Amino acid sequence: MAGRSQVKASDSISKIKASSSKSSGRLEFILLDLSDMSSIKSAAANFLAQQNRLDVLVNNAGVSPVPDIVVMLKGTNDPNHHEIHLRTNCVGPCLLYNLLLPVLTKTASSSSTASVRVLWTASVAVHVNAPKRGGMDLDDVGRPKDMDELSSYAQSKVGNVFLAQLYARATPHNNIVHAAFNPGNLSTDLQRHWHGLDIRFMQRFLFYPAINGAYTALWAALTPDLTPDQSGAYIYPWGRFGELPSGIEASLKAPTEGGTGLADEFVAWCESEIKSYH
Repeated sequence: MAGRSQVKASDSISKIKASSSKSSGRLEFILLDLSDMSSIKSAAANFLAQQNRLDVLVNNAGVSPVPDIVVMLKGTNDPNHHEIHLRTNCVGPCLLYNLLLPVLTKTASSSSTASVRVLWTASVAVHVNAPKRGGMDLDDVGRPKDMDELSSYAQSKVGNVFLAQLYARATPHNNIVHAAFNPGNLSTDLQRHWHGLDIRFMQRFLFYPAINGAYTALWAALTPDLTPDQSGAYIYPWGRFGELPSGIEASLKAPTEGGTGLADEFVAWCESEIKSYH
């Protein structure tokens, strides 16, 4: 279990152990801040020093819409000054995946077909808040343009879909399967910056307990239905294959296929941003 708060992780680990007292499994904590590229590099090195295999990587951590004033007050340790949603939800997981790709590949070489998986967390925001024309609005170098916090968050979640699908295409030879999943509308600490009566209404009547999101992730991690030919799939709550908006589907296709190629541009930009860290 990786995260940026050892206190919260230790509390979660204690609760899991207490609820599964007969289990012979182990839970260990690795310090990881996905908004900090140096922290990601250290976390990957820490993991590789302890383990020689990795069966499932769930890129689950992230930030939901964060107001600009909160970002300004907290400051940033990012020398590239990436927008916070983009940095934490896309660029950071992209670096973590690439640093762990060798051990994932090694594990897949001696594992059953499609059992080694990389999961990327999307959101319902992909459908309701992302730019309608392609899910992203990119500048000339492939970087998503700055928007209001909700649209920036939605763009970062579309970015997770792009990463899942393009890495699925890039690695069909190594037996690693990718998927992006919408965990569902969940009542969690991610909404700590949300205020207003409309938000309270949504939390009370439209949101589900946080554990439901774990059901979605576990289904994606374990279902035998996620076969190599389904690599890159998009998964709905609480475990079923779903469809993407037509604009995002067009972004995932190259211009020669009748698409726009936005996904290729974005992933190429992500990889250029992490190049100096691995």
